[in-house]
Amino acid sequence: MQSFEQALKELESLVERMEKGDRSLEDSLKDFERGVALTRQCQQALKTAEQKVQLLLEQNGKPTLTPFDSNPPRD
Repeated sequence: MQSFEQALKELESLVERMEKGDRSLEDSLKDFERGVALTRQCQQALKTAEQKVQLLLEQNGKPTLTPFDSNPPRD
């Protein structure tokens, strides 16, 4: 299975190809089917990542809010 980044890059490439409109109907349908599969893969990866974040933020079974620093310290 591809990484999220690889799947997203392939999906972007498919969209660009389809937007050109110079593909046959059969090839466009194949690209569309592949795009749907990649979209589902990306959605699942995001859902899994969200669940991991939720688990990391929970302490003693209760959600714990932590401040978000958009500018983390640099090493």
